[in-house]
Amino acid sequence: MEEVIENGAAKANRKADSAQDSPMPRYVIFLFAVACGMSVANIYFAQPLLDHLSIEFGIDYSIIGILITLTQIFYAAGLLLLVPLGDLLNQRRLIIGQMFLSVVALVIVGTASTSTVLFAGIAAVGLLAVVTQTIVAFAATMAAPAERGRVVGVVTSGIVIGILLARTIAGVLTDLAGWRSVYLVSAVFLFLLVCVLFRVLPNREREVKPLSYLQLLGSVLKLFAQERLLRIRSVLAMLIFAAFSILWTPLVLPLSAPPLSLSHTAIGAFGLAGVAGALAAARAGRLADRGYGQRTTGFALSLLLLSWLLISYVEQSLFALAIGIVLLDLAVQAVHVTNQSMIFTLGAEARSRLTAGYMVFYSIGSSAGSIASTYTYAHLGWEGVCLLGASVSALALVYWALTRRVSAIPRK
Repeated sequence: MEEVIENGAAKANRKADSAQDSPMPRYVIFLFAVACGMSVANIYFAQPLLDHLSIEFGIDYSIIGILITLTQIFYAAGLLLLVPLGDLLNQRRLIIGQMFLSVVALVIVGTASTSTVLFAGIAAVGLLAVVTQTIVAFAATMAAPAERGRVVGVVTSGIVIGILLARTIAGVLTDLAGWRSVYLVSAVFLFLLVCVLFRVLPNREREVKPLSYLQLLGSVLKLFAQERLLRIRSVLAMLIFAAFSILWTPLVLPLSAPPLSLSHTAIGAFGLAGVAGALAAARAGRLADRGYGQRTTGFALSLLLLSWLLISYVEQSLFALAIGIVLLDLAVQAVHVTNQSMIFTLGAEARSRLTAGYMVFYSIGSSAGSIASTYTYAHLGWEGVCLLGASVSALALVYWALTRRVSAIPRK
């Protein structure tokens, strides 16, 4: 039996959590998931549009890639500067306000007439997309303790699905009506969603500590110093999302090259396999609710390692690749949901800051995985990429095994 070490902050906040006894309506959970998916998709739309943007704005191919980097930099900045505000301000107003500003940013990008305006709009889109993490923290606060993992799992699945489908949606809309339609259509639908959330989201006032903004940001570092569970789960997040990026960043290269030479439509279809894995992993939250977070993590990390064996057969069997993608995305999503479910037990009053600190490690892992995978593919090919992904996955499994007994929380 796992050794149970319950954090003191979790004990202190159990009484506060017990006030949320009624289950969250399913339509509210669904709206949260849709809002997360739509918001996060905005920062991935540009990836398949770089050729169009380069031609229209006269930007050299060697420079246009900075758009993607800029988006990620401002997203990381938003994690540190905006997400912690959820512990200081009214979360409903913060979510609606950020999403409305996202609509404005999307319109700026979709109507940009100069490269300067384009870059500024893209930066604002990246900065404001962190509303997804504020939504996750708000959903965890609204959920009853017994269903928190399930709710977080469903809402987080919306994020993964948004990431996986963004490229496909951008490609279809660009073929139909040009690249500007991608951002303008997204702006319209996001505005409609803001109107719905304005009517649906409850206006729950909470008791918050009177902190200044600088004190709020500093408290994120204090949480890392105080909470061992947060540190352990953040490192796991860094490793699993590095593995995620190691797969998805260079995957188009072997699929589009001979002997496969797949079309962009066919390549985009593999994103649907990833969606299947993300949806299946939503059940991981329910296991975390029942106190099986550690076992779920170990099983998922084992699947993650196994998935690279199937992914390595990309030229021999596309079916094996599809199964490997399902297993990898299922594993990553299962660990991610379990991570968040466990760290949210550390304190009801600090969930936005916990999310901000945790997601910084997510960003570090994603960025490192992308850089390492493209470099590895250029020098060692797809076999090298798979070996890199398997090595990171094995490291995550070993790390979990070494830390599982000092980061367990009790079964309910």
